[in-house]
Amino acid sequence: MPVNKNALIRYRTIDSCLRNRRRRWTLHDLIDAVSDALYEYEGIHKGISRRAIQMDIQAMRSDKLGYSAPIIVIEKKYYTYEDPEYSITNIPLSEVDLSRMNEAVEVLKQFKGFSHFNSLNEVVQKLEDHVYAASNNTRSVIEFEKNERLKGLEYLDILYQSVVQKKVVRIAYQSFKAKTGNSFEYHVWWLKEFKNRWFAVGVKGKGHVLMHLALDRIAELELLDGPLYIENEDVEPADYYKHVVGVTVSSNLRVQNVRILVTHEHAPYILTKPMHHSQELLETREDGIIINLKVQQNFELEREILGYAEGMIVLSPHSLRDRIQKKLKRGVQNYDNPE
Repeated sequence: MPVNKNALIRYRTIDSCLRNRRRRWTLHDLIDAVSDALYEYEGIHKGISRRAIQMDIQAMRSDKLGYSAPIIVIEKKYYTYEDPEYSITNIPLSEVDLSRMNEAVEVLKQFKGFSHFNSLNEVVQKLEDHVYAASNNTRSVIEFEKNERLKGLEYLDILYQSVVQKKVVRIAYQSFKAKTGNSFEYHVWWLKEFKNRWFAVGVKGKGHVLMHLALDRIAELELLDGPLYIENEDVEPADYYKHVVGVTVSSNLRVQNVRILVTHEHAPYILTKPMHHSQELLETREDGIIINLKVQQNFELEREILGYAEGMIVLSPHSLRDRIQKKLKRGVQNYDNPE
């Protein structure tokens, strides 16, 4: 039975009153206490009716909410708990509750690195400890892929704040291909994660060419107050990555049909976890299945195909087939000529 916020405020207020045994609580006293609480927390002026409080008490007494509160009336006038140690906050968690809380903890723990979620750290720790104690060290049923040694995660929050606050950042950056690094102003439009690697996406200086900067290549980062921030006015991230595997998008490359033969050994993996949302099964043959992707040819696509080694054969286009073939040949040569 779902409980809305106002009802929860009422139940907790009644519970707090009945646990205070230094005072005797009439129905009118409970009405006043609940009315005050609703005004304090929700700004509700009209208070609460006598019948509403009576129905709340009845709901707390029942097992519909899992409370089964031992509320009694003494001298036909005063409300109290028969058990002086009782409180609705002491209700043990069910197995379903514990399972859901465990999953929630694991999800919330993925947001480490964003100060936006820092206020949750203590809450998550308390929740985790409570679940741990209540479930007698129940194992988590969700395990996320994570790498605590990833470089650049410490910059996530500054980059996030630059987008939210619409502020320019100064970045000291060196790509894998560059021999030296350089420093420049950068306007972050969004953050992108691909295969556990984070990128800041935006424009450099006063330019309008969208760039992806890998966080693990950032040497220094500073949030600036002075320069005018160039806003993202018309680029939707979902549309931007629509025709690529990964993050490398080219304005010069057209979308092509990429036909791939996948061996039967690897076919189940590809069918259950498509390489791209455009993936289409064209044919099932004795030597495997043929799939088609409508994508740009980029580095990430090649890396995905190479990751399956002999399990994938590019049928077309020939330009991609030739590049994959050459890289596989070089790989074989490397194994044929060990150090």
